[in-house]
Amino acid sequence: MNKLSAEEVARRKKAVFDSMSDRRQKHILRKGYDRWDPFEEPKDPIDIRKDKTNRTTQMLVREFLQSRPGEAQNNSYNRGVLEIALGLVNHEDRFRGMFEFSCWYQEVLKQEAFGDDTVGPVSG
Repeated sequence: MNKLSAEEVARRKKAVFDSMSDRRQKHILRKGYDRWDPFEEPKDPIDIRKDKTNRTTQMLVREFLQSRPGEAQNNSYNRGVLEIALGLVNHEDRFRGMFEFSCWYQEVLKQEAFGDDTVGPVSG
């Protein structure tokens, strides 16, 4: 759309707006006609979004689960892995907080001589 003149873009925008139902027009007017862009590029679908390492969520999950030493993980574990992978790839603060806490907690366990793989409550 950037090859068109401003007048042509405005004319096409009005044509799209006029062809909409009254209900949809009211919705756009409430949000602001000036801010509305009917020609905006769609966002990437979640399944092709990639992280800093250029991996998709599915690639991360598969790689992680395959790295687990011969353990048959249950569905709840696998869902947790998928959920945090999606949250981290999508830069959601909730999952970043869980990740940072997990890394911090692992360091606490190492410093207090519980080993690398101790997670969960310690029985007395």
